[in-house]
Amino acid sequence: MPVDVLLVIHIAVLGYWLGAEFVINSEFRFVCRAASMPFEERKRLMEHVMDVDQHVRYALVLQAGLGTVLSALLGYFPGGTTLAWAAGLATVLWLAFVEFVHRQRHGASGRKLALLDRLVRYVLLAALVLGGLAAVFGAMALQTWLAWKLVLFGAVISCGIGIRYYIIQFFGIWRQIEAHGSNSSRERAIRKNYAAGTSMLGLLWLCIATITILSILKPGT
Repeated sequence: MPVDVLLVIHIAVLGYWLGAEFVINSEFRFVCRAASMPFEERKRLMEHVMDVDQHVRYALVLQAGLGTVLSALLGYFPGGTTLAWAAGLATVLWLAFVEFVHRQRHGASGRKLALLDRLVRYVLLAALVLGGLAAVFGAMALQTWLAWKLVLFGAVISCGIGIRYYIIQFFGIWRQIEAHGSNSSRERAIRKNYAAGTSMLGLLWLCIATITILSILKPGT
């Protein structure tokens, strides 16, 4: 596939990611504020939020994969086509794993798979930040703007992990509402949770905006 086509897909995935974030945040906000709605209806909407959230997860995997493939093909990373093919295969496998985790989330293995999914992100986060900082300080032969992109993408993953933490916290309160009913304290708690998660989302997109600027300007080249 020509590099120009991959670049267009890389840009399109960013728009796909942002669009999914808008839908999720808007619907999640509605669910958190719809205290008067019957719980079963709120629960159905929340299931839809989690289904749409898959698109954000797909986008992150695709951006990581496409970014690696393009960097290899354009000569920014060593390894050339070998690295590009390896990154492409890893991306397909990661996407399949993300989908499997989502489909099994209500099953007996759901929690263990979700933990494994987070562990994969922890490893990638560490590799990106350590590799990027090593390049910034001259221990690896990467251009400085690209090194900072790696660090910032690590920050994006870190924010995503933070958002997952708030989602886990949300569902703890959500189960209390399902079991014992809604009250002002529980409703206030999920609204506070939504606000905290949205703040983390804003930081995530600030990192993505900075990555985009670095990609366009390539300072120092």
